[in-house]
Amino acid sequence: MSYYQHIFFDLDHTLWDYDTNASEALFELYDHYQFAQLNAFSKEELVATFFEVNHHLWDLYNQHRIGRGDIRKRRFPQIFQKLRVSEEHLPENLEKEYIALAPTKPAVFPHAFEVLDYLAGKYQLHLITNGFNDIQQSKLKHSKLEPYFGYVITSESSKARKPNPRIFEVALELTGADVFHCMMIGDNLDADIAGAKRVEMDHVWFNPNKIATNVAVQHEISNLLQLKSIL
Repeated sequence: MSYYQHIFFDLDHTLWDYDTNASEALFELYDHYQFAQLNAFSKEELVATFFEVNHHLWDLYNQHRIGRGDIRKRRFPQIFQKLRVSEEHLPENLEKEYIALAPTKPAVFPHAFEVLDYLAGKYQLHLITNGFNDIQQSKLKHSKLEPYFGYVITSESSKARKPNPRIFEVALELTGADVFHCMMIGDNLDADIAGAKRVEMDHVWFNPNKIATNVAVQHEISNLLQLKSIL
């Protein structure tokens, strides 16, 4: 019998391919609103600026400096500002439409289902995510990831955000798991890996872009298939 019993995954950027799905949604909205007629920015520039602004806002959110509503209120106005386009050209419902559309996109990382099928036969699988309940459930449903997971612990439901130990403690309480028989798998060194370390949980850093770091990690993979050699 394996030493591990419960495996906790992050969702965005680990299983659900955030960048691909967000890009596809933004491309659709670009065409829908005929932004090309502004002669101000390309689809690719919209996507690149979205990721820049979005990353910054989520960093602020994870640091408890802004709330969920602030992300949604600030995101596209800041994007248009960086693109040097007047807010008069910003559609009133663009944020709502993006939020409705992006989570319905189904792209997952290569080999996600193969690895989950393999792990599901050996372990209890759960999610620990800093995302919001409704959004993450939509992603899980449309990507067909939902059936693999027992508990989905979010920052919203736990009232704590990775790397805060509390979100991991809530996960352990809900699942009845012993931390020493658990593993955390995630892409974010500052949230997933730092959080796992704080509760002394074994961890795997998913690093598909092979980013160099001086941070000590227990296991590092660049392809989800490599989990088979660890678990």
